[in-house]
Amino acid sequence: MRPSVLALTVLSLCTALAGCKTTPANVAAANLERSHQVDRARQDLQQIPPPSKALYLNVQRLEDWQNPSLTVQEKMITVHVVAPDANPSDLGRGTMLRPDAARMQILNIDAKDLPQALNAIPKEAWPYGRVVAIEEARDAPAAARPQLRRNIESALDTLTNIGIVADEWSDNRPVGNR
Repeated sequence: MRPSVLALTVLSLCTALAGCKTTPANVAAANLERSHQVDRARQDLQQIPPPSKALYLNVQRLEDWQNPSLTVQEKMITVHVVAPDANPSDLGRGTMLRPDAARMQILNIDAKDLPQALNAIPKEAWPYGRVVAIEEARDAPAAARPQLRRNIESALDTLTNIGIVADEWSDNRPVGNR
């Protein structure tokens, strides 16, 4: 091979390699950072009391659920949080002046950000303790169901890893053994 052809080949190879955005070192560093974030989330979430089955087993409709809940979709997770009522008085609670729905906050996140998102929820928004309701997206097409199930399983693994109990729901009803 001539020196100019060899130099051109080496130059094009270096250019191609330089264009790659992820190298094994970057992937390892990203995985290490994600692991540290999960550890921090697990430690912070330990400040929330353990789940109280006496409180959440009585909930029979997802609309009545007061803890954070997750709706798993194909490409994201929707986190539903009911913010605690700042007014301790029962006067006007649930009426037009103080609607419960006004305290609902909805956030769409990437599945990899689940530990950080749950860690950011205030302690007061966890009245049942460290438990979340989790459900598949209700309006997903049948072809998307296998991917949704994989996403649910991945979210359940993440929740277990950070010390949060998952109460699975389907069609607005609890599923399986609670």
